[in-house]
Amino acid sequence: MARGCRYGTHRVIDPPGALPQAAWRIDNTMSVWDNEILIDVQTLNIDAASFTQIKHESGGDPERIAQVMLAIVEQRGKHHNPVTGSGGMLIGTVAEIGADLSGRVDLAVGDRIATLVSLSLTPLVIDKILGIDQDADQVQIEGRAILFESGIFAKLPEDMPDTLALAVLDVAGAPAQTARLVKPGDTVFIIGAGGKSGLLCMYEARKRAGVTGRVIALTHSDASRCRAAETGWADVVLQGNATQPLEVLDMVGRATDGRLADITVNCVNIPGTEMSSILSTRDGGLIYFFSMATSFTAAALGAEGVGKDVTMLIGNGYTRGHAEIALADVRESAVLRRLFEKQYVK
Repeated sequence: MARGCRYGTHRVIDPPGALPQAAWRIDNTMSVWDNEILIDVQTLNIDAASFTQIKHESGGDPERIAQVMLAIVEQRGKHHNPVTGSGGMLIGTVAEIGADLSGRVDLAVGDRIATLVSLSLTPLVIDKILGIDQDADQVQIEGRAILFESGIFAKLPEDMPDTLALAVLDVAGAPAQTARLVKPGDTVFIIGAGGKSGLLCMYEARKRAGVTGRVIALTHSDASRCRAAETGWADVVLQGNATQPLEVLDMVGRATDGRLADITVNCVNIPGTEMSSILSTRDGGLIYFFSMATSFTAAALGAEGVGKDVTMLIGNGYTRGHAEIALADVRESAVLRRLFEKQYVK
């Protein structure tokens, strides 16, 4: 077959000219172009914001969740949640490598890989849903997917179970960005600290801020508070509702004697938490919105509305070396690995 666009625009159906992530619908025909890779998919790791929305819409009923997921892929040719705009990632086995990529990529048919690009741009076919783990946001399927020439991936490590690697790699951009942003002596406020990305970010924040820095964790449920506290990485573990900005501001103000945070990392999987991040960060500070539930409009206009001079970064799922950094964190920390294994290895 002919060579397609390295970014996958040859598969965009609607609207013409769009890139695959922005497109409403893409072609999920599983015939490989010369610069594509075909993957037999075993597991989908649905983005936390997306899976939370699907679970809410389905009332937590597994059959209904499956119906919603199948309908998304049927309508769009990819698992691109129309409500949250987010996707997730997958693990599977390389089934075919296009002629132009054979010998140019460090892959062979039969290799087990995790794609490090979003399901919101990945051509996907779900033949059958085999199981849904609602605690881990992971779905076992029989299906196939296409990786474009520009798509990044990681070979699955041999020293950890697939589901553990998938969970870590799904949020690999978060700890890598935290490692880049946090400096010794910083006060770092992490919203959603008891979740998957929150735990990884808290570990990196503690490591980078050092003994002269402070880490403040905000959790919501009792279970997430216990997880955050168990690590011992936070100087203060708070419990509260991140959609209540004045309550959060009061807690962070008391925890910092009014100085507020130098850096805030937002990892929650629900909308409406932008202002808790903004109010809790000092003037001149920095906010990293890793959450896919973040509204650019709410953040930009909200900061303007309260006269807050802060730098705000949109979470980029890709940072150079992000997979290696995230996997290294789990290998370095027995506490982190134990918490992840408890949640994601069944």
